[in-house]
Amino acid sequence: MKLNFNKVNILVIGDVMLDRYWYGDTSRISPEAPVPVVNIKQIENRLGGAANVAKNIASLGAKVTLIGAVGCDENAEILSVLAKESKINLDCQAISAPTITKLRVVGRQQQLLRLDFEEKSTEINLTSLFDQHAPHADVIILSDYNKGTLDNMDYFIKQAKKLGKTVIVDPKRYNLDIYQHADCLTPNRSEFEKMVGQVCVTDEDFEVRGFELIKQIGLKNLLITRGAQGMTLLQSEGKKVLHIPTKAREIFDITGAGDTVIGVLGIALANHHQWEDAVKLANIAAGAVVGKLGTSAIELDELEKLWQQNECTELEDNILSEQEALEKIQLAKLQGKRVVMTNGCFDLLHPGHIHYLEQAKRLGHYLLIAVNSNESIQRLKGPTRPIHSLEHRMKVLLGLKAVDWVVAFTEDTPERLISSLLPDVLVKGGDYKIHEIAGAEAILRNGGEVKVLDFVDGFSTTNSINQIQEKALS
Repeated sequence: MKLNFNKVNILVIGDVMLDRYWYGDTSRISPEAPVPVVNIKQIENRLGGAANVAKNIASLGAKVTLIGAVGCDENAEILSVLAKESKINLDCQAISAPTITKLRVVGRQQQLLRLDFEEKSTEINLTSLFDQHAPHADVIILSDYNKGTLDNMDYFIKQAKKLGKTVIVDPKRYNLDIYQHADCLTPNRSEFEKMVGQVCVTDEDFEVRGFELIKQIGLKNLLITRGAQGMTLLQSEGKKVLHIPTKAREIFDITGAGDTVIGVLGIALANHHQWEDAVKLANIAAGAVVGKLGTSAIELDELEKLWQQNECTELEDNILSEQEALEKIQLAKLQGKRVVMTNGCFDLLHPGHIHYLEQAKRLGHYLLIAVNSNESIQRLKGPTRPIHSLEHRMKVLLGLKAVDWVVAFTEDTPERLISSLLPDVLVKGGDYKIHEIAGAEAILRNGGEVKVLDFVDGFSTTNSINQIQEKALS
């Protein structure tokens, strides 16, 4: 899928910071104290905090406006230059407190020390700037580092919702009432556990406490970033929970990873991606930036390449062996989820197939399709079939929203496979009697359900092939 965000317009409001890096060599310990001596060779300034969120958005080609508060000082001027270079529309309130600055001393690619320069300010009031820019945004991101910029968080959320805007919040506070009715919170694991007052270990822990939090403050979505365990997306509409493994090949520096997540999530949603795809895209981007030193942004070419690789990998991961299918079903049952299974050749997909598979998916949480092997189809349909190879048929099926997993079988019927896997629901389309359906007896004996679904009249693979051949000869 080609990624293009140039029509997206995002408003970021939050704690704007300057991240400063001093790089040098260290080869000895100071005689004055047991600390390393760093001979500084290079100084680098980067956008930090909410400004790093905005940079991640701008680097992917989207339009972004950043509002916050900065001091009347040299560091504010540096921030202004960096924002202009990054194509960020910066509109900040000037205050008497200094611009928030974090200075990191790095020796041999290892951070040795961080010095923070900040003062809590009571002057900040961004309501007028917010009211000016919010109507023009597709998505509004509130990037909170608890430095004072978002002390009136509830105002921004309420006003944004009045405008019909999607609001995503990176939270740092534990007064949960201020987040009422946000579209999504993106806490990390530690923040989430403090919010719910409990250490979470298993996926089930995150699900139970997460849904309690959603209900408590009226959230629509909750995205928990869990470090090496990836991410968990919970949705109030009752959709299946999404646990996504991390895409980081090597974790070098987690600085700014949360900024990347919320920035990429925001532009993906503004670009009309579904929540599941938007979260997967954010996860891929975060996996890339944690492999870099310091606050970093991912470029569009890099993200697009990683996204395409991920799509291919996901397809391959969902083409299961019989043992993998059994493990998926057993895990789903342990989690209280229903697995629906059906089977067929699926040589040429037509509207009847789509309607049937969508009906099947609505009967449970996951849909597994057993697909006839090439040899099995030849025995059943003759030497001219299949039209498409087993690999191609499986990949096409996985491109359908309703389908979660596919598994091949080589026999003439899937009876042995179904009897081995024992899904919760077995479905077949057409005018079959239940006792005529392969594997039905084993499913019923195991306490499962067997259902016959209607096909859409006028569609069949054989008829489609015959019509193509007739047109070719005419």
